Amino acid sequence: MAGHTHNEITIAAPVDLVWDMTNDVANWPRLFSEYASAEILSEEGDRVTFRLTMHPDENGKVWSWVSERETDRETLTVEARRVETGPFAYMNILWEYEKVPGGTRMAWTQDFAMKPDAPVDDDWMTENINRNSKVQMALIRDRIEKAAAEQGAAPGLTD
Repeated sequence: MAGHTHNEITIAAPVDLVWDMTNDVANWPRLFSEYASAEILSEEGDRVTFRLTMHPDENGKVWSWVSERETDRETLTVEARRVETGPFAYMNILWEYEKVPGGTRMAWTQDFAMKPDAPVDDDWMTENINRNSKVQMALIRDRIEKAAAEQGAAPGLTD
């Protein structure tokens, strides 16, 4: 069995601002609450390879892995995957952005499978990702909306 999640949120900000802020991987520790650091390892065209390191979990373990993302500004999509998979057999994420009334809809679709010897199974990870995605998306929404207000960039004004 494999895991699949889909979460989305509407952000009251222009798509250009949402795109720029969420695709600035080096600044993800200021956008997401779960990442302690984001180190860019390489950039080539629209593809970036990077290492994410999380804050210590409740047991003091620090999780870190290498991922890559390829952005497609024309289609407002990003395809991402873990290069160092850790407990995952694979982890693929599709980010989609869409101009909607009142701002930008941002959606994350994650397809993955846990390794047989992983400490959790696909069902547990699906619930965990769904729970955490809602928290992170709300935080990202709030931070982008704050930046939009500071810039005077209401939805539709700079799109």
